[in-house]
Amino acid sequence: MALRALWVLRHDPRAGGAVLFSRRYPTVETRAEAFNGSTHVAIPSDNDFLKALLFELRLTDDQSFVEHRDTCTRIDHSSVHSVRVEGGDLWPVVAFQKSGLIYACLPLVEETLEPRPPLLTISGLSQGLALLFGILDYISPSRKNEAEMSAKIGQLRNLLIQACPLGTPLNTNISSLNSSFDDIQVIPTDEKQPVWRSNTYKGKPQVNVSITEKVKCMQYDKRDVVDMWQVYGVVNCKCDIEGAAPNVTLTLNLPTNGSPLQDILVHHCVTSVDPAMLMSSSVDPLDDSVYSGPYKFPFIPPSDSFNLCYYTSQVPVPPILGCYQLIEEGSQLKLTVNLKLHESIKNSFEYCEARIPFFNRGPIAHLEYKVSYGQLDLSREKSLLVWVIGQKFPKSSEVSLTGTVTFGAAGEEHPTDYVCTGNTAYVKMYFRIPDFTLTGCYVDQHSVQIFAPGKPKITASRELISSDYYIWNSEASAPIMYKSLYY
Repeated sequence: MALRALWVLRHDPRAGGAVLFSRRYPTVETRAEAFNGSTHVAIPSDNDFLKALLFELRLTDDQSFVEHRDTCTRIDHSSVHSVRVEGGDLWPVVAFQKSGLIYACLPLVEETLEPRPPLLTISGLSQGLALLFGILDYISPSRKNEAEMSAKIGQLRNLLIQACPLGTPLNTNISSLNSSFDDIQVIPTDEKQPVWRSNTYKGKPQVNVSITEKVKCMQYDKRDVVDMWQVYGVVNCKCDIEGAAPNVTLTLNLPTNGSPLQDILVHHCVTSVDPAMLMSSSVDPLDDSVYSGPYKFPFIPPSDSFNLCYYTSQVPVPPILGCYQLIEEGSQLKLTVNLKLHESIKNSFEYCEARIPFFNRGPIAHLEYKVSYGQLDLSREKSLLVWVIGQKFPKSSEVSLTGTVTFGAAGEEHPTDYVCTGNTAYVKMYFRIPDFTLTGCYVDQHSVQIFAPGKPKITASRELISSDYYIWNSEASAPIMYKSLYY
């Protein structure tokens, strides 16, 4: 359970890529050479790795067909990639892109790489992914401020000395660490106290648990294209409990009609887990293993807030069904948007809005519209329509927007996009539903067991948030995952 290297990279479609941060672990690399033997592939220079990874992720200008990368027999369903470098195929590279940054790491595989071992047998994958998520959470709030983001990246090396000493992830909650060495806790003298529990709490015991589910969606409203959606969940805990090594058991439950959790990754403080929980996977389409809970996690909590587990789930329907039609009529565009809240979804939003951007065009010069519900606003740049639906859908659970738009002359200040050319366009949904999860997953406060003195105060919350929730124009081409066999 170690990492050979990790990177934070930047991808800019105009300026290309850049290496913002890299960290290599020579001792782990020596172990990799011993374990992998003749199948070992050395890590190239940072710049060579950046070019190879951008090529693997199809983020380069060269869009020509490459058989080893683009063949139909190789469809990526996960964040694990094989990156072709000068010495061979570097595998398994864990990499994902978020807000213009690419987070990547290379876990250690403690056996030969040919034939490739099953992903579930490589323990470093889950820990590497959890560490990358921790770095993402640490950097993400400052990504719009270049100076602040540079400062945080500059602190990463010191933080990783605590979080991932000698390439072994110990604490994936980067935000909870101190970037200087002044306040690093001394090694606990109590031999029962784990290294991730750096101090002992004094006071009334209390446990806070929050479940956050994010739903991603691609809707096309086309007969020959399959709509795609999936839920990504994280369970965050903060346990203020006395004792050097208090034991806590938390159980996640599902209602009778709840959607099973898949691809579960647990924090390293979890002391044991039912193997059946970890076997349910969305990566293998032939995998029909289903585990419907209860999902029990015994653990010794760290001192600070931490993510107990991550999971995915394939729910039967997306929360909001949509149809977007954008057609050109002479010098103007005619748009129609229909949205419907599914009957199983709680009709109580903190916010709900649909944003309709217009790329590669001038400012909106004239707008005529009619909305059945909510209000429509035009952005200051006059290139974005914001349809504010509010905190509830009407009793019919359906809302609609129709209108016509004409544009002025385009200038350099107006947004451009390489995908949304012609009438290729989308509506992007933004919403949050408190006290609700799409899977139905919840924490029964009475089922939380704490083996420590005192009666604890237990609070639990949950929420559903939209993330990359797109409804594409059904009257034009759109980027798709794959097409249905039924036409």
